[in-house]
Amino acid sequence: MAKKKKESKKMVKVTLVRGLAGKPESHIKAVKSLGLRKPGQSRVLEDNPMVWGNIRKAHYLVKVEEVSDETS
Repeated sequence: MAKKKKESKKMVKVTLVRGLAGKPESHIKAVKSLGLRKPGQSRVLEDNPMVWGNIRKAHYLVKVEEVSDETS
């Protein structure tokens, strides 16, 4: 039997760096779908197209960093 290789998932750390007051509703929804509410709050999320679509929508509100998979 062949051994399975353990695939490490790419992860990104997304931090809200600006407040949401006065921003377009669609940008606010994009940030909230990333799980961010307050400036300075961070989340480590899986690197996938859904996450990147929301990051692109509100790119001026967030900071993105690549991180290694912390669950391995």
